Amino acid sequence: MSRLALFPDLPRPLLFAHRGVSSIAPENTMAAFKLARNMGMPGIEFDVHLTNDGKLAVIHDHSTARVAGAALEIERSTWKDLSALDIGSWKGSKWKSERIPELRELFEEFGESFYYDVELKSSISADYGLEAAVASCLRDAFSSKGGMTGRILVSSFNPMALARFKYLSPAIPTAIIWSGDEDVPAYLRHGEGRWIGKVDALKPDRKKVGRLSSLRWRKFGRYPILPWTVDDKAEAARLLALGCVGVISNKPHELDVLKK
Repeated sequence: MSRLALFPDLPRPLLFAHRGVSSIAPENTMAAFKLARNMGMPGIEFDVHLTNDGKLAVIHDHSTARVAGAALEIERSTWKDLSALDIGSWKGSKWKSERIPELRELFEEFGESFYYDVELKSSISADYGLEAAVASCLRDAFSSKGGMTGRILVSSFNPMALARFKYLSPAIPTAIIWSGDEDVPAYLRHGEGRWIGKVDALKPDRKKVGRLSSLRWRKFGRYPILPWTVDDKAEAARLLALGCVGVISNKPHELDVLKK
């Protein structure tokens, strides 16, 4: 099976600020993404849900309880209710004005400032419109910027979501995410979703990447490997030495992996 190259025109290693510079600013907020831009980070990773009224909300959890106190389920809530929540104060009073960004808003603000890893947050196999909404948003955001599709990766733990997105947007590379955590189905804890989703790249938990696994995925599978979440300089060096194309980090500014 032929696969799309992952950002072939961009320098290595790739470096993504995980939910923005989330070690400093509240995750998945405009403040965290602006901090990444101010620090010169080349890429950002973030999470996208579809609200009950069809908006694309940039937030990690399926509930707002952890970052807002009030517990609203994203997929069952309206954008009006979600966008009114303070999702910054949990990180400190200086961030109290932060709200959940809309995907469209994020692209309007940052445009070509970054390359992007857009994670689809879907916990079910059924199609409820998330992939189509993201595909449409990407077309609207970048149709006038011809080369921007070469700066977008779409990823997910859910291989069915990736298969649907690939059908809708075959020119955008996709990656399967996995770990050994109990909330990942047992049959997907070793990256098996790559075959279901027909993906172009692999995003394993960093603990899954060793000498043999890296060799198997790169040499025999011919997949680029982009591990998460890498916050230690020595660990970043280990992973890059194993042939990973880049890393995803809460502390990207501390890794010292970008070529001067």
